[in-house]
Amino acid sequence: MASAPSTRVDVAIQGIRLLDAPVARRAGAGPSDDGHLLLDGVGAAIPLNPRSPYSVRGGRLLLDGADTGMGVEAVARPRFYDLRTADGVPYEQIARLHSSHVLATTVVQTCVRYEESERCRFCAIEESLRQGSTIAVKTPAMIAEVARAAAELDGVTQMVMTTGTSNGRDRGAVHLARCVRAVREVLPDLPVQVQCEPPADLGVIGDLHDAGARSIGIHVESLDDEVRRRWMPGKGSVSLAEYRAAWREAVRVFGHNQVSTYLLVGLGEDPDELVAGAEELIDMGVYPFVVPFRPLAGTLATDVDRVPAPPPALVADVTVRVAAALRAAGMLGSDQAAGCAACGACSALSCEGA
Repeated sequence: MASAPSTRVDVAIQGIRLLDAPVARRAGAGPSDDGHLLLDGVGAAIPLNPRSPYSVRGGRLLLDGADTGMGVEAVARPRFYDLRTADGVPYEQIARLHSSHVLATTVVQTCVRYEESERCRFCAIEESLRQGSTIAVKTPAMIAEVARAAAELDGVTQMVMTTGTSNGRDRGAVHLARCVRAVREVLPDLPVQVQCEPPADLGVIGDLHDAGARSIGIHVESLDDEVRRRWMPGKGSVSLAEYRAAWREAVRVFGHNQVSTYLLVGLGEDPDELVAGAEELIDMGVYPFVVPFRPLAGTLATDVDRVPAPPPALVADVTVRVAAALRAAGMLGSDQAAGCAACGACSALSCEGA
């Protein structure tokens, strides 16, 4: 029996009728066109949906006009967004604020799997590049410059670096390591998470740690091979055996609960099997970051397949069960040095004490 959805889960699916949010994401790698808000003081990435039954008035979250008892505050526009590099590149095109305290950048905004026959159907990594809101490749020096400004002006406390997949055996990890090293040279105490596909050479995982990264996300999105073939035909060619080998090596290098992976709810995977897969990951020391699939403009899932968001009750049921397994194992997202689980804004796991 699926659990009744909490307000936090329901609003993560249905979004909020909000005209604007000073800090928002449009297109990109995911998870949605969202606004970054504080719900009762806790960071949340919430879809901006003009048809949502949720709205905001007087700093309160309303459901069909009735007060839910939850406060809402928009994350303020960071001051570093107003700066540019010496050659005129806006800092906002190099790195973005996520939630209220996380700096995030996609160091390479292109992906070798972006042809339609190969592309992950939930991903729009190159759309923000086509819209001119970012640049294709961020250099280590650029990223370090923006990170220092974001820390000094806006008090960011952690950083996430992800990348589109490259043709090399490292799948983009070598450039990630260069960027991490540059940031740690100017901000030696800033925790950094890196995110990439499993590199063919697992030694690169050690290189990322040696560069200064303190946590890592190796994102599989689904542990069901049929779902992987349907939703991510290119990335699905990387076997689950390769993922498991990469996770094991990452746990060895980065430590227990410093490795995470996204699991998307709503791709058609059996919920019991999804929870069982999450429990397998937990046993390995890998944090399963359970996030609802949310339609994102510019993706094949939205623009071609017209796939709706999953029912909130399904997301709530999976979230509650995975959170219970995480708590039983003593694994909390807040114990990760940096990254999506440490932030928690895109998932409701933290609302369940995980």
